[in-house]
Amino acid sequence: MKKKRSAINQLLAIMARLRAPDGCPWDRQQNHRSLRWQAVEEVYELIDAIEAGDDHELEEELGDLLMQVVFHCQLARERGAFDFESVARHIADKLVRRHPHVFGQVKVKDVEQVWSNWEQIKRAEKQGTRHARPSALDGLPRRLPALLRAEKLVRKARRARLAAQPPKSRNLTRAGLGRELFELTALAQSQGWCAEDLLRAATRKVERAWRKLERKRTRRGQSAQSNG
Repeated sequence: MKKKRSAINQLLAIMARLRAPDGCPWDRQQNHRSLRWQAVEEVYELIDAIEAGDDHELEEELGDLLMQVVFHCQLARERGAFDFESVARHIADKLVRRHPHVFGQVKVKDVEQVWSNWEQIKRAEKQGTRHARPSALDGLPRRLPALLRAEKLVRKARRARLAAQPPKSRNLTRAGLGRELFELTALAQSQGWCAEDLLRAATRKVERAWRKLERKRTRRGQSAQSNG
């Protein structure tokens, strides 16, 4: 009796067939760059499915996102760069390596310590490579939406003690702050400005100041060590 092929192997075979010389003309025209925004669109559709609580849509959108992964892996395999197997192996190894509190003997007391260990391990992995992250603020994708990038940058800066927690306002509510954000967006639009661009520019300016502060601290620490 012929053994049934696994679903993932079937999917890999279908993608290879689509890219074959006698495959689909559209699929054969694609490359990593032409596909890059499709992955972004699929992620947003996945978010919609999650927020709708629709398992049917969730399953379908996860499949669409997986197809993007398989497509890029097929393109890379054709170039002799890597394939789906090596991608899966890489992330499996990374998960084990970055969870020493699960797969090793490291003890952690809370989620904050988990994140701290994760960042230290990640920094050590990339040290000495062209992907090295000497700054605690490194590692944020340039193309993140401005508000999401600002949130992640602030989180990194606070963990590195580069940014202080703002004083809490007793009158501040989630709904009130949401309205303020909307009103600021509307105000920018009324002036002919793009709120996305304004926040992105402001974030870059603050990030430069935080990086400057970080470098000063590093130099002070190095000086103290050499004098000690």
